Amino acid sequence: MPVCVAKIAVAAATYWVDRPYDYLVPEELRDKAVPGVRVYVPFSRGNRRSEGVILALSDHSEYEKKLKPITAVLDDAPVLSQEQIKLALFMRERFFCTVYSAIKAMLPAGLWFDGEGRRKIGDKTIEMARLCLPPEDASIIAANKRLRSPHQANLLDQLCSFECLPSRELLNFTGASRQSLKALVNAGFVELYHREAFRRPEIHLGEKLPLPVLNQEQQASFAGINALTQWGQSAAALLFGVTGSGKTSVYIHLIMEQLNRGKTAILLVPEIALTPQMIQTFSSHFGDDVAVLHSSLSVGERYDEWKRIRSGKARLTIGTRSAVFAPCENLGLIIIDEEQEETYKSENSPRYNARDIAKYRCVRSGALLLLGSATPDIVSMYKAQTGQYSFFTLKNRYNDQLLPKVEIVDMKRELRRGNGGNISEKLREELAANIDRGEQSILFINRRGANKLISCGDCGYTYKCPRCSVSLTYHSNNRRLMCHYCGYSQWIDDACPDCGGTLQFIGAGTQMIQQELEQLFPGVEIMRMDTDAVTPVGSHEELFTRFKKKRIPIMVGTQMVTKGLNFENVTLVGVISADQSLYAGNYRAGERAFSLMTQVVGRSGRGEKPGRAIIQTYTPDNEIIRQAARQDYEDFYRSELELRRLQNTPPFSELMAITVSGQVEEHVVSACRYIKNWLDHTAGKDGSALILGPSPLPVVRVNNRYRYRVTISGKASRGIRALIAQIVMDCSRDKRFSDLSIFADNDPLD
Repeated sequence: MPVCVAKIAVAAATYWVDRPYDYLVPEELRDKAVPGVRVYVPFSRGNRRSEGVILALSDHSEYEKKLKPITAVLDDAPVLSQEQIKLALFMRERFFCTVYSAIKAMLPAGLWFDGEGRRKIGDKTIEMARLCLPPEDASIIAANKRLRSPHQANLLDQLCSFECLPSRELLNFTGASRQSLKALVNAGFVELYHREAFRRPEIHLGEKLPLPVLNQEQQASFAGINALTQWGQSAAALLFGVTGSGKTSVYIHLIMEQLNRGKTAILLVPEIALTPQMIQTFSSHFGDDVAVLHSSLSVGERYDEWKRIRSGKARLTIGTRSAVFAPCENLGLIIIDEEQEETYKSENSPRYNARDIAKYRCVRSGALLLLGSATPDIVSMYKAQTGQYSFFTLKNRYNDQLLPKVEIVDMKRELRRGNGGNISEKLREELAANIDRGEQSILFINRRGANKLISCGDCGYTYKCPRCSVSLTYHSNNRRLMCHYCGYSQWIDDACPDCGGTLQFIGAGTQMIQQELEQLFPGVEIMRMDTDAVTPVGSHEELFTRFKKKRIPIMVGTQMVTKGLNFENVTLVGVISADQSLYAGNYRAGERAFSLMTQVVGRSGRGEKPGRAIIQTYTPDNEIIRQAARQDYEDFYRSELELRRLQNTPPFSELMAITVSGQVEEHVVSACRYIKNWLDHTAGKDGSALILGPSPLPVVRVNNRYRYRVTISGKASRGIRALIAQIVMDCSRDKRFSDLSIFADNDPLD
């Protein structure tokens, strides 16, 4: 019999030795060992057992040595399609990760095995009862049993009406015992069997609603985008619409068109907090065709939703970043809402961007990629303006309401007036007016906790994290100081631990703003929305539902409250510290600040009542703040694009980075210098790439590890990627750098 060789991605293979390994397929496993199934194989000199995935089969091997055999096949059927295997190989080349880590990102956690080879989560089934004879015969038997076995008669009557029912519900409804049911089974009248059941997140399903009516502007965008989906080849489009313009209604019509054509669709949202509202909206139109994928689901729920998508029971997938891997067949459309958000970029291996994965899937499937935003990413807008993407706009709000009237408040002037608080006099007056009218307000500050730092007024002592190069943030709820990078926390002292002086509380977070508002408006309920307040599963939805239904007067939150939310009674938005994100050490700082301010201002006036907003700042003449106040994306885009041109940053170049971390700072810097010199003599010798660094990350030490980076600026060609991969693998194998962690990344966030 000819030899059968499997090309396998092995879990134990690190990046610098990652490749498809050849293993012999034993004769008794040949029927099961097919591409896409997981197996156990011996790996390395010690032949330790490792999990792997079969990528392909062959009748020969390039290696002359005797091949090791596969020891076990773990799946009855492939868990990966050929397209998913190709996607994993693409991710390895594009995102500098192992094939196996790419595969692991695609599959739900419940599908993986523990150390003993057992699945982490099993399939859920429910016991069903059904008649084994015609209902007419069962009715006669029930009548004969009425006097001596009334419970058995009731069971038969119910099954005559419904034919089959879950046995638990059948017993509960009739009040019969398990023994009565077993008696009918033993008599051959009833059969028990198990049916697969899906653990599903709670979705409020009612009657299906008709499609939303599109206005003239929406209809024009829908018609143009829908025409792209009929080309029979892949395409990409950008839908630029002001906040409240009704982009979601356009999405609904586009998805319905795809489902009517027998295709599937994926809708990505940037935050888990947005998912409940999206699910409720789309479920009202698509019912059980909707599946949900995000990290707040239980392991069982996520696994079962994945199964529903894979089997075709759910044709529309809604979720956060990882939902881009949904196993949809016959994919017709991927929509990325709020496409500018950084949450679409993974900061852990594999360090992928959902937008890149979506592009690849659309190209392979001949599908349409639609990017939607009120503040598009500069690179996306540049591609739209230069014709690489089709471009559609919604310039007006759906209800013909004007955009919120925005006022900028100079906080330096407030200080001169003797107001040292975080709420300006103007904002206090507007909040009071809203409370009197029964209208709601949202305040945005992008920092949780009570105070940014605590300092001694006498000696200048500040509390620093012992493991990171950042100050500890004070949380007033539990009177603890906390590091938001490594999780270190400690109790606060009553006085300065160095000199015994008085401690001063500097800066403000959501907790401090909440306390200040409670003092200004005693008896008024203030809701706080940040990661400290929404730790329990599902509490995003609970808090937003409470805010809407109980008309809580004021909600204070971080960036969770800036996008995608639609509360008709919110007529006032306040930006507490507009300067906070303007001066971060990143070329995206201005874009991010503009987007956050524009998005949160857009939460106001989405109903029939006009909206207004107040931006508090110490730099009222800052151009970005003024552009955000005018909601003028076009002006911001022009000025930001010119700045990017001068900086030679995206879209005029592509950035890649090699990051090195370790416990000894000098050793980390030395490794970075070695990498830079090597790249200077390879990638940079012809001037096609500029090698920058070594430079420290904005937070240079995290959890006792120093972090430095070498940045490569240029066109991210396959040759450049190959050189970056080579130096990362060489350094990882080099014993001089054995104590360091080295990885490459595309377009890093920090």
